[in-house]
Amino acid sequence: MIYRLYEWVLLKRIVILPSHICFMITGEDLRNAPEKLAHVAHWCRDVNRHVAGTGITARGPETIEGVTVHISTSDPEEIVPFLREIRKVRRYASLVMYPEGHEEGGTAGIEFGIAVGTSGRDEIVSCIRSMAADGMMPDDVDEEAFERCLTFRYTPDLVIKTGGYHLTDFLIWQSVYSELFFSDVNWKLFRKTDFLRALRDYQARVRRFGT
Repeated sequence: MIYRLYEWVLLKRIVILPSHICFMITGEDLRNAPEKLAHVAHWCRDVNRHVAGTGITARGPETIEGVTVHISTSDPEEIVPFLREIRKVRRYASLVMYPEGHEEGGTAGIEFGIAVGTSGRDEIVSCIRSMAADGMMPDDVDEEAFERCLTFRYTPDLVIKTGGYHLTDFLIWQSVYSELFFSDVNWKLFRKTDFLRALRDYQARVRRFGT
């Protein structure tokens, strides 16, 4: 009951949302709580509905448009036993699996991506190889040309790391200006109240984009 009341208080104060959120978890986190992925998708849908129902004109994006969960693991095959739980995300969002980029379908609205074992450094190396293979001259290389080669062509507004302060190199290029939220609560125990606290914290910050 207390948590429900706290959720209501937090939710009532949220009017500014990040357009794209990235969660960083580990393979162990997934093993301990694979059902949490669908919970996060559900929470995002609830928050979007709340903000849409307030009638308040926000100073930023009015919906969470996308969520990416990066699962840090050296063995992508370890997610296979949990695919059934992962696919429950489709109840609330469209599901895209990386590195294959296989789209699972699902409810229109939020795009929910699962990136397994992918590395930001590998992505950058792949971009350089792609530009070299295309015969691009050094003087033609700029940020726009580089970003056209990226696998993940979006910039997360908010990166959430559960269970500590150690980030991976995932989205190392794209997240340079992202707001970071570190939760002491591990993935298994991460609740909707913790998610709403992250959104409240994001709303309170003034984004400077490196300036």
